[in-house]
Amino acid sequence: MRLEGVGENPIERVIARTNVPPWPLLHTQMAYTLARVIMAATQLGVFEALDTHPVSAAQVAERCSTDAHATEKLLFALAAAGYAQASDGGYALTPRSRKWLRRESPYCLADKLLLQFAEWDWLEHSEEYVRSGRPMELHETLAADEWPIYQRGMRAMAPTVAAELARRLPVPKAAHDMLDIGGSHGYYSVVLCRRHDELRAVVLDLPKAVEHAAPLLAAEGMGDRVVHRVGNALTDDLGSEAYDLIITSQLVHHFSEEQNRALTGRIAQALRPGGIYAIIEAFRPTSPKDAGQVGALLEFYFALTSQSGTWTPEEMAAWQRDAGMRPKRPLRFRAAPGVGAQIAAKPS
Repeated sequence: MRLEGVGENPIERVIARTNVPPWPLLHTQMAYTLARVIMAATQLGVFEALDTHPVSAAQVAERCSTDAHATEKLLFALAAAGYAQASDGGYALTPRSRKWLRRESPYCLADKLLLQFAEWDWLEHSEEYVRSGRPMELHETLAADEWPIYQRGMRAMAPTVAAELARRLPVPKAAHDMLDIGGSHGYYSVVLCRRHDELRAVVLDLPKAVEHAAPLLAAEGMGDRVVHRVGNALTDDLGSEAYDLIITSQLVHHFSEEQNRALTGRIAQALRPGGIYAIIEAFRPTSPKDAGQVGALLEFYFALTSQSGTWTPEEMAAWQRDAGMRPKRPLRFRAAPGVGAQIAAKPS
């Protein structure tokens, strides 16, 4: 997938195939204005104030404690972007906004959009990063008031792929023990344990992550089947032949090649024979030609905000192979293009 200008009538569709449109303006001013409009509507509660039947801008403003005139302008922009439906009676939700931005939806991304106010500031370091080559270390620079929304934002994205992961991950038969390294909210462990009745999981993460993710996990009602453990993936003893399944999710882009190889070696030791290790990540394409826009942008984003950036499935498979495991073909999520799981099995 890619963000691109799409003609809204036959003439514009022809022009969109040429170099006539001012593409840099579409990719910058229009893109960031659209982003901020959707983020502002989320923060102000506009999508919660809308309904499936039309509501006037004045009614939305009253419900959100906002200015009626300015709210009309915001709703007008949302309607043009497909996030509100305009009619003579006012504005209503669209299927897109109802699925992705209403709190009642299990797929609601509202908390991720609220996190993006912090991410907006992080991206201001882009030029400094390119000049110096020094990335910002996200977990060391998060402010105290950013940790809660960071955890909620990560949890909001999890349902996008969680069901597919639970369905397609080759969990060993009779698996009992799972380790979720860097899993914070623990939602991947939750969906896997719900699918496999005998499975129990430990979610290992940093103290600040556990502190603010604990309420999110408690809300799932899993009791002692999914529990947190405070620790550090780079230094903690993971044990020997203690787990049937180990996953890391959106973690290895924070670590260097050397650190990832060392972690993979300790994971291999911690797995029982026949156990599975799955690295859930945004995959780095091998070249810009093959990248796709999303993959290339995520590579820059993670390089800016962490120590390494994304990795190719081949690189991750090499860590697994060198640790004595047998890599499988990468699992590419249909629900999230560019994201997948590099899976390996420990020989029986």
